[in-house]
Amino acid sequence: MVNVNFKQVCDELLSQLPAKQREVIERRFGLKTGHRETLEAIGKSRNICRERVRQIEKASLAKMKKKISNYKEVSKAFAKHLKNFGGVREENALLQDLGGENFKAHAYFLLTLLGDFTRTAGDDDFNCFWALDRESIDAARNFVSASVAKLEEKKQLASIRELVGLSGIKKPVAESYLAISKKIQKNKEDLYGLREWPEVNPKGIKDKIYLLLKKAGEPLHFIDVARGIEGSLVQTVHNELIRDPRFVLIGRGIYALKNWGYIEGDVKDVISNIIGSESRPLTKQEILDRVMKQRHIKENTVLMNLSNKRYFSRDDQGRYTRVNVQEA
Repeated sequence: MVNVNFKQVCDELLSQLPAKQREVIERRFGLKTGHRETLEAIGKSRNICRERVRQIEKASLAKMKKKISNYKEVSKAFAKHLKNFGGVREENALLQDLGGENFKAHAYFLLTLLGDFTRTAGDDDFNCFWALDRESIDAARNFVSASVAKLEEKKQLASIRELVGLSGIKKPVAESYLAISKKIQKNKEDLYGLREWPEVNPKGIKDKIYLLLKKAGEPLHFIDVARGIEGSLVQTVHNELIRDPRFVLIGRGIYALKNWGYIEGDVKDVISNIIGSESRPLTKQEILDRVMKQRHIKENTVLMNLSNKRYFSRDDQGRYTRVNVQEA
């Protein structure tokens, strides 16, 4: 919290208002309850239209703005705090910073009344935030845009240090800039990523499976996957592993991530893919070595599939090629 006696300042400003105007301001800004009320809600309770409430609010604020110049120390304290964060701060964070849990409503009221700071409403890309000036807003937006581009190119989570790079921006400033973005979010490990990434916002059991496998860094049996996800059912986990194309069955109940380089399909498909990826015939041992890296199976299973003349042909040197099934 900044060193401002919020209650005293607000009470002094409100003291010049008649009871009706004071009530409207207190309710509109939540100065007593902490919850802001709408024009309509206040109007209904006082049996007046919302437009009349708006007029009362406008007149009340105009009256208090004539006196707000007497509180330059408040404006200076707010400005100093914003400067510590590069001149930009997400609204909820700023109100918590300034007023703590008890005086967030008062901080919002004073920010609005002072008129020295710019409030930018939230949209599809940004949360609501306050800023010192246009220059600060441009700096924040540019840093966010550069960070989004970096994450899209990197395609993996990044630390704040990685995102800052050589920009020279201090960590608290960079964190404050990123906090206004809806495109970028931070996970539990304090790493940043795009909001749609499962590492940032896991959606349901399938993303939890993906994250568990990714963290393990090795294939796991579906029962072990289920054990690693609190509250999950084995059958539910198994069903998701079967359905989601991100997962590849590589053995009896053992699954791996496709992006680890595992080939989809049965053993025949794996053999066909391996042979087809080469510009020359492959020996039995070459095929065995490569298939065994793809599947947790017995060698005999590979040899049985390889002996299927409908799909694979062996030359007089014992090397294998694929057969065009349509011609076979």
